[in-house]
Amino acid sequence: MATDTKPLSVLVFSKTSWYRHDSIEPAVAALKALAASSGLFTVTHTEDPDTCLTKETISSFDVVLFLQCTGDFLAPHHVDALQDHILRRRGGFVAVHGAAAGMLDNEIYATLVGALFDSHPPPEPGRVVVEEAARGHYILGGAEGRDNWMDEWYNFTTHPRDNSRLRVLMRGDPTSFAGGKMGDDHPLVWCQEFDGEHGGRSFFTALGHFDEAYSDDWFMGILLRAILWTGRAEGMLKEGSKIPASR
Repeated sequence: MATDTKPLSVLVFSKTSWYRHDSIEPAVAALKALAASSGLFTVTHTEDPDTCLTKETISSFDVVLFLQCTGDFLAPHHVDALQDHILRRRGGFVAVHGAAAGMLDNEIYATLVGALFDSHPPPEPGRVVVEEAARGHYILGGAEGRDNWMDEWYNFTTHPRDNSRLRVLMRGDPTSFAGGKMGDDHPLVWCQEFDGEHGGRSFFTALGHFDEAYSDDWFMGILLRAILWTGRAEGMLKEGSKIPASR
């Protein structure tokens, strides 16, 4: 793991075998720009799992970030390496939006993400609400929710609240958008810790379908703190610090 003075090594992985989001390229560029401007992490971007997602290679990274990975994009030994990295080596895992639509029949992957994609209604502006019990969480950094946030409002195959390991950070207000299937409580952003101090950490956000998210300071600030939190490097960004530009 990195220290509070050494930048985190982050793998940004964006392979797809189903729907491919147009926002992948802008998101990669934004993450590289944020890494350069903040000095808090470095980015290695690839779509070749054999160069980075084996038990021999994944240990080079403090945090693995799956960016919009959809479909059956990994072989079983890649999933095993990811599981080993997070559950046994205290690695960090960040999954963004379409990553919930990856490996839909793989129970290990479902455990690492927290809940998997079922469907979404047509995109429209809606309201993102901060979970009251999570207001002090490092990843939020004091951020409030957002009105008129344009996105795909994901429904999940299981209700995230049924997963006792998840700590919900933000949810959608289902009265502000149509087509929600999660009832009155619609979690969208969460994190989890595996085996306390002995396991790794993961974070998922269902937000981030459109290019504009990756030039938005609110959204990129959450991603930055999620990277630092999953990498156990919270001390690198002091409370109240301004998020460096990601563009």
